[in-house]
This record gives sequence, C-alpha cells and structure tokens, in this order.
Amino acid sequence: NIRINGCAIQCRVTTEDPARSFQPDTGRIEVFRSGEGMGIRLDNASAFQGAVISPHYDSLLVKVIAHGKDHPTAATKMSRALAEFRVRGVKTNIPFLQNVLNNQQFLAGTVDTQFIDENPDLFQLRPAQNRAQKLLHYLGHVMVNGPSTPIPVKASPSPTDPLVPAVPIGPP
Repeated sequence: NIRINGCAIQCRVTTEDPARSFQPDTGRIEVFRSGEGMGIRLDNASAFQGAVISPHYDSLLVKVIAHGKDHPTAATKMSRALAEFRVRGVKTNIPFLQNVLNNQQFLAGTVDTQFIDENPDLFQLRPAQNRAQKLLHYLGHVMVNGPSTPIPVKASPSPTDPLVPAVPIGPP
C-alpha cells in the first residue's frame, strides 16, 4: 500500500550565476553558513569556508531538501532555509531559487517544462544583503573618521592609523 505522506522540494545550491546564463563561478568561499531546521535535509558536496571552487568540477555546493505536509508548507520551509544561507566569495543561484519559490504559479503547482522560459522575471535578482559586513564597515568608518552626526560630540577622529591584520593568501 502506497500512501501520500506530505511533499518534498529539492533545490541544488550551485556556484552558478543566473544573470550569466548559469555559468559556473569560481573562487574561494570566504563565508559559508547553511540553512537548517525541522523538515530540512542537507546533502553536502563541496561547501565549506575556504573551499576553492574550480571550473573543472561540478558546481554543486549542497542539495537542500525541504519536507512539509503539503506543497506550500514545503515551499515555505525551503524559502526560509535558503534565506538563512550565507555564501560569500562566489556567486550562487540562491536568489534565482528564491524567486522561483515566491512565484505564484510555482506555489500553485501549475508549472511545466516551459516555466523558466515563460517567466523572465525569475531573473530579476535581488543582491544579497550582507548586514554584518555593512556594520563592520560602518564601525570602522566611525573609529577612523569619528561619528558623522548632526549632534555635536566631543569625539575626534582617531589620531593613529588602524592596525590592519595580515591575511594569509594561499592554499587552505
């Protein structure tokens, strides 16, 4: 006896750039954090901080599988998991996958093999928000140049140059 027990959606997170016809991107993964949680399974491939992505191998970083009681629940879990991913150093297809998961036709389950061709708006990609890097940049600016506020403060710019740590470049 076969019975239906929910719905699963699989997304292949790759180092492919949707804006360039899904051409593989190469480089070193500077930051990697995956999405997790109830109903999420990760099948890892080559995804870790410091990994060098070469053009000579498969561009797969990780397969993400979301399971829910129905299609909308699985799509919501997948969308949340993909939103939690942080990958820096190489481009990924995550923004494209998020656009697919937010598409009403996909959510209704009425897609066919022409879905991507018929929905060019899937390629209107929003750049990733790197809030931590923006915060560090702002704090560094304030430390070096002083606060830029219309309210008078007694803080003056730093009298010394900040120490820049050495960053080793080479094989991990």
